[in-house]
Amino acid sequence: MSAGPDFVLRPWEMSDLPLIREASLDPYIPLITTIPAPYSEAAAEAFVRRQWERAATGAGYPFAIVRSRDRRPVGAIGLWLRELPEGRASLGYWLTDLARGQGVARAALRGPGDALAALRTVTGWALRDLGVPRLQLYIEPWNTASARIAEDIGFRREGLLRGWQQVGDERRDMAVYALLNSDVPVDGRAVTAH
Repeated sequence: MSAGPDFVLRPWEMSDLPLIREASLDPYIPLITTIPAPYSEAAAEAFVRRQWERAATGAGYPFAIVRSRDRRPVGAIGLWLRELPEGRASLGYWLTDLARGQGVARAALRGPGDALAALRTVTGWALRDLGVPRLQLYIEPWNTASARIAEDIGFRREGLLRGWQQVGDERRDMAVYALLNSDVPVDGRAVTAH
């Protein structure tokens, strides 16, 4: 799936092990994802197989975010469907430190040529093409950059979920952001057909 001219979203591949290694060294990504830490090749291969299984069983759509110019994976985004029977799905994404250091996430909202065009792409696809009634993002209150990105795409902060998620050794609060299928479009096109 194209995420603007500069990025592609594709299924995970065994060739993504260097991305998994890089993410495993990040102090935060392994705490909020299933990225293995400490890294081992066997654990990384098992991670990729889990992503394939999630897609095959319909549990979700996990994608690697890949730069078009050099085919380098720089992060991941997933649409998780566990709560779809209740009319909602959640999104999660992360970028490697190198991608964050280049300003990839923030710049993505100003033009089509950056990685968080991935969030806009998956959001539009989930709402418009898959007809998901409600998308949710869970963001720690200190993560103001992710909150701004969510809001710029059209997600609205709905509240604070106290002690919502285990992160490392502690329960942490999460702000919940949501975008409904009937809300303002994320890319200038209507979300639902009229």
